[in-house]
Amino acid sequence: MPHRDPAGWPWLKERLSGLRQATRPELVRGTGPGAVPAAVVRTAVVTDSAAALPADWVRGLAADGLLTVVPMPVMVGSEIYGEGEDDIADTIAVALASGKPVKTSRPSPGQFEQAYLAARRHGYESVVSIHISGELSGTADSARIAAARVGFPVEVLDSRTVGMAQGMGVQAAVAAAADGLTAGEVREFAEQRLARTRVYFYVPSLEQLRRGGRIGAAASLWGTMLAIKPILAVEDGRVVPLEKVRSAAKAIARLKEIVVADAAARSGGQARLAVHHFGNPAEAGQLAAELAAAVPGCAPIQISALPAVLAAHAGLGVLAVIVGENSTPAATEARAAT
Repeated sequence: MPHRDPAGWPWLKERLSGLRQATRPELVRGTGPGAVPAAVVRTAVVTDSAAALPADWVRGLAADGLLTVVPMPVMVGSEIYGEGEDDIADTIAVALASGKPVKTSRPSPGQFEQAYLAARRHGYESVVSIHISGELSGTADSARIAAARVGFPVEVLDSRTVGMAQGMGVQAAVAAAADGLTAGEVREFAEQRLARTRVYFYVPSLEQLRRGGRIGAAASLWGTMLAIKPILAVEDGRVVPLEKVRSAAKAIARLKEIVVADAAARSGGQARLAVHHFGNPAEAGQLAAELAAAVPGCAPIQISALPAVLAAHAGLGVLAVIVGENSTPAATEARAAT
């Protein structure tokens, strides 16, 4: 039975091409009395820019209205920027290096309302809206307010995670929606995938996380005592200290060990990895190459800068690794077998 990764753009692009014609009742899968109607996509997916989805992947889905990414605002001094709308990485880097205030905020309910109504205009009957952990942002609350206003079904899902861990859940939802599953089934499949993702990361300093309230003051003392370099994780939606290491080199080496052990524990070589960075792409590339060599059979590793809304809190020099799994909705595999 073929296996299809929801991140596999070529498969999804082909699937959507067929689905654009699926509203024509004469189009069926197969011929003769046993032919079954082609699936029709009825559910759109909405998320926020903390999901760190590849821009070209998003563009390929936006035209159909299947996926909408709502930008999260970042404030540098008195200026407000929108993720994806402004090139703000250098601005944030300079601001952090100079000690200039950098803050983030949640999108307004109105932005989500516009996204949901746009999905309805595209002909979708429902929306599954997947967002950054509610422990780190009020974004899901804004989405819930908007969902109550639009007058058609919107399921809001708190991903309890960030970055491409959230993004993998979104990609799973898109794959399920593209296969014609109901909103409830799309949400359930996304929840299953999200539950199987992990976020591990190293930051040279905990100061930005402390300033933004994303980690406790007691834990932040690690970064100022004895030159300790922390490895952190996201657990149940919160940033938590995982291990204390004495140097940056040892911290990165230990981060690699943790990721390799996690990936090796995934059944059937299903591990899928992504690496995020901010201001240190060479380090990220080297880490990704080492992980690829250490995890045989792993799909090509996505390397990307952290979204601005996350970089503002993690700070310069962060290295984050997301461990998830390749996956396909059961309905997709069942249809593939026919």
